[in-house]
Amino acid sequence: MRVLALLLVILWATPAGAVLPSEMLADPALEARARDISKELRCLVCQNQSIDESNADLAHDLRLLVRQRLEAGDSDAQVIAYIVGRYGQYVLLKPLVEPATYLLWLTPVLAIMLGATGIIVYLRRRRGIAVEPAALSAAEEARLKKILEEGES
Repeated sequence: MRVLALLLVILWATPAGAVLPSEMLADPALEARARDISKELRCLVCQNQSIDESNADLAHDLRLLVRQRLEAGDSDAQVIAYIVGRYGQYVLLKPLVEPATYLLWLTPVLAIMLGATGIIVYLRRRRGIAVEPAALSAAEEARLKKILEEGES
């Protein structure tokens, strides 16, 4: 009984793809390719899900389009290029590294470098600050001299 309960919890906790049985291709190799491609494409409605995970109508349409292109004999790269040609680079979950996306790819690196530089500058300045006592005024010096002379006698 415990094993059955554990299996149910595990099955319930695993994310299920949104691919419907009616969408699946008869050829297991083509279906595997379609699933791999679908995991690389962004659902334009959900935006943070792949079309493989999304239940949106547009994601369903894109999954069907991917499968149609694969059945037509397109390679994986051709299918992705076709979808990108229709919907733009935004449909890719991992954008290509090209001049148009350099800022996107370099911003995290630049932010880390800027933060590290700021920390280093702060620590160097903090270490370099030496608190020197202020110079005594003439009246303070005279009073100190008097106190020292009284203490010696």
